[in-house]
Amino acid sequence: MGWSQLFVASNTHGAAPPPAPVRVFNWLLVWLALSLVFYFSFHQLAFQLRWSSLGPYREMFIDGWLLTVALSAAALILSTLIGLLLALLRRSRVLVLRYFARIYVEIVRGTPLLVQILVLYYVVASAFGLENHYVAGVLILSGFSGAYISEIFRAGIESVGRSQLESAQAIGLTRRQIYRYVIFPQALRQALPPLAGQFASLIKDSSLLYVIGIPEFTSNAQTVNAETFNAVESYLPLALGYLVLTLPISLWTRHLEERHKFET
Repeated sequence: MGWSQLFVASNTHGAAPPPAPVRVFNWLLVWLALSLVFYFSFHQLAFQLRWSSLGPYREMFIDGWLLTVALSAAALILSTLIGLLLALLRRSRVLVLRYFARIYVEIVRGTPLLVQILVLYYVVASAFGLENHYVAGVLILSGFSGAYISEIFRAGIESVGRSQLESAQAIGLTRRQIYRYVIFPQALRQALPPLAGQFASLIKDSSLLYVIGIPEFTSNAQTVNAETFNAVESYLPLALGYLVLTLPISLWTRHLEERHKFET
């Protein structure tokens, strides 16, 4: 086996992927390079890391991480439903619904999430008597992410060729059947890669919920940093905790993308 076969993959359409040993070798090479960079960087620090100072705060990290998992899981489900609804409203023949969806998406995407959290919780939620900050946090986060997801779904829906829709109508499919059997399968395939990125962003955006008093993962890490004055030791577990949450989502959506792949 030559050196080119160890490092170079074929770009030919339909070509077989590199053998498993070659893929494993290259993965290990990348991880080794990254490990060496971080090892050298931490070795050059002018101070000694004090991991023992985090011992008393172990429960705080775990509780914050579990709360982030719960908030993110609820927001992932709700934001997907909101995004799908908004995408369908953007295609509605009822103009008031179409314009509502468009205005909603543009306002949400054009303003910072931090401002939305403050206004929606301390003004809108208070006006309607919603005092539970966990419920309010999930709703706000879902509404924010749902606007972006709606655009992902809309782009996937509009990627379906008009000829396919006309063919579906010609064989007598109803509007609901066209969406179920023609549009949604193809739109999902197109939407999966950007959805993975949006879901990962949603999990990280949950860190802003600390401004309404939710003791999630980032908020607890900031508390630990304030009490121990060890910033690196406090925030490295934070980075690893978010990576544990976002990496499976990326791998899962990649699996779905491969599963639903078909020739066009």
